[in-house]
Amino acid sequence: MVGTITTIGIDPVNVDDFHTVAKQTLPKMVYDYYASGAEDEVSLRDNRNAFQKYQFRPKILVDVSAQDLSTTILGHRTAFPILVAPTAMQCMANGQGEKATARAAASVGTIMGLSSWSTTALEEVAAAAPNAIRFFQLYVYKDRACTERLVRRAEANGYKAILLTVDTPRLGRRENDIRNRFNLPQGLTMGNFLDLVQAEMPKDQQNSGLATYVASLIDSTLNWNDIQWLQSKTRLPIVVKGVMTAEDAITAAKMGCAGILVSNHGARQLDGVPATIDVLEEVVQAVKGYPVEVYMDGGIRRGTDALKALALGAKAVFVGRPALWGLAAQGEEGVRKVLIMLRDELKLAMALVGAPTVYDIKRNMVISPADRARLQPSSCEPSLPGLRPKKAVVAT
Repeated sequence: MVGTITTIGIDPVNVDDFHTVAKQTLPKMVYDYYASGAEDEVSLRDNRNAFQKYQFRPKILVDVSAQDLSTTILGHRTAFPILVAPTAMQCMANGQGEKATARAAASVGTIMGLSSWSTTALEEVAAAAPNAIRFFQLYVYKDRACTERLVRRAEANGYKAILLTVDTPRLGRRENDIRNRFNLPQGLTMGNFLDLVQAEMPKDQQNSGLATYVASLIDSTLNWNDIQWLQSKTRLPIVVKGVMTAEDAITAAKMGCAGILVSNHGARQLDGVPATIDVLEEVVQAVKGYPVEVYMDGGIRRGTDALKALALGAKAVFVGRPALWGLAAQGEEGVRKVLIMLRDELKLAMALVGAPTVYDIKRNMVISPADRARLQPSSCEPSLPGLRPKKAVVAT
């Protein structure tokens, strides 16, 4: 772990430092819930390690004295292209939970995705950060009326998009949660389901059994026809979260989805899927020409990671666990510090690679494993300008 610290009192200087403090601070059951992946956690490790396979090709002698990291996401101006991913049950990390995260994101000019499995009602989060740009993450439930009510509430409270999770017909097997017998800590609840809980759950199960109960409501029949159903129920743009292949990306684009979030759910669903950075360009290339934005999450811990994803075609990246580590370590200020760290690292990396603005980030600024394979002497003309295979020397 880079920059490892051994005591909680030391001020973190990077995301991994915040992770260390959070691990020291949180109860084991809570830390494991946030940190764990599915089964053997192969994809969890790959999400992080895969970034090392991508290298920069910096462009020199570029005037970077005036930098601008701002961009637009679904028409909304954001100060930099690193957004906060929806993560569940944030009040386990800090009493202010999702409200603190929303305020922190708003204070630095970026977008927050709110999980429908928030420990704070979406109305309270909106009230805590009324000027924030907020997206609402949605599962489709067996009770479509329940799903529609959540959408209506999000619309009424100023959320600007629906992040529709499409990779969870069933929850992945997270073995640390099984070992720990995970349950929602006493005094916390799933804020967006209070009416459902009070109406349908026995009172003695409304705390410990709540998360399991709500998870059981997810509709495993969800299919592409339900995208059209959801479009008929909301005026908000829909971003499909959990796309990993070109085929699914093309279908989403053809169906009029506004955005595609390349995601393997933080490696918490199906173990053995590729790292998201490794499939990002496949998705980007597949939907070229369609009016759809592509984003990515998974494994981003540095501004350089974000820059690699942007060079491969992502409009923006989402970070989930880093925000949680900041929240657990230092509350709202910790989330703010994490976002500022990542922003400043991205700004520095952009200067060093020769990109004054996000619009100056080009594909040929990054070498991928596929690029290196094409650059072998036996291969044809490489795709990256400036890189050519060595010509064989012929004796005369």
